[in-house]
Order: sequence, then structure tokens, then C-alpha cells
Amino acid sequence: MTEQPPDGAGLDTSGAPSPTQAAELESAGRPLLERLGMAAVALVLAIMFGGMAVASWIGGEGFLAIMAGIGALMTAWAGVRTVLRG
Repeated sequence: MTEQPPDGAGLDTSGAPSPTQAAELESAGRPLLERLGMAAVALVLAIMFGGMAVASWIGGEGFLAIMAGIGALMTAWAGVRTVLRG
């Protein structure tokens, strides 16, 4: 069993970062190249979902087309938010 400092000195038994550590991690942000890479992956997936939506609509599967279209929109939204959030 490991010994803890008497005052708990920033240790959290849940393994989550302390509020100050979380603020530091959040303020650091991701590098632009990493954000653009993740947005590119999201773009490819959004295009694939969009293609599935079109193919499903042509094939007469309305529910699948709507769900794939929603997936395309949500994925594109996440990609845009990734770039803008920083």
C-alpha cells in the first residue's frame, strides 16, 4: 500500500486530473497539424456516410438513408469543431 501525503497534495483516488491539471491540459490545446489531420479523417468518414446515405436512398432504404445522412452531418460537425476549438 502506498502512503499518501498528509494533506492529500493533489492526489485523486479516481485517477482523474486535479482541477488545476485539467485547466493546464485544456489551455494547451492541440497543434494545428494534429487538428487538421483529425478534421481530414472526419471529412473522409463524412463522405463515406454521405455516400451510404445516397446509395441507401436510391436503393429504397429510407430509414438507413436518413440515419447515414445524420451520421454524415454529425461527423462533419465534429471535424469543424475540432479545427475551431484549438
